[in-house]
Amino acid sequence: MSPDNSPLDNPSVQRVQAALYGAGSEAGVVALSETARTAQDAADSVGCELGAIVKSLIFRVEGRAVLALVAGDRICNTKVLPVVLEMTGKCKRADADLVRAATGFAIGGVAPVGHPRPLPTAIDASLSRFDVIYAAAGHPYCVFPTSLDELTRLTCGRLSGDISEPLR
Repeated sequence: MSPDNSPLDNPSVQRVQAALYGAGSEAGVVALSETARTAQDAADSVGCELGAIVKSLIFRVEGRAVLALVAGDRICNTKVLPVVLEMTGKCKRADADLVRAATGFAIGGVAPVGHPRPLPTAIDASLSRFDVIYAAAGHPYCVFPTSLDELTRLTCGRLSGDISEPLR
């Protein structure tokens, strides 16, 4: 990335930063020299443990988009997710069109904040292992640092110890 073409100038990234500031967060979006498209990429770029990366996963339940915020070293338990969100029906992975429509972001840069409308959100309680966690910020080269408490406040998410399982 050249300095003239900073990902921090991207409208999606600016929307995330505005959402953070608007919610009273002091978190600042950080541009990385390497991609954060996957959780492992993000952990390598940030220099943190894989589990400190927050994966923003969009699913479809009852015909609507829902958000699961899961530690990078875990997978979402899609059987439990609807229960945690007090919804019924099967949980299916959202396609790229639903992800974009529900969040305003493309897959690979979905932030937990800055969506057009709030989404039902469940948060993996295993993120409590880390004082600082890192979430995508609207671009594959951008993240923002936060805490589990702040992430819960920013997203109005439901904290659950049941929505994730260790990676196999």
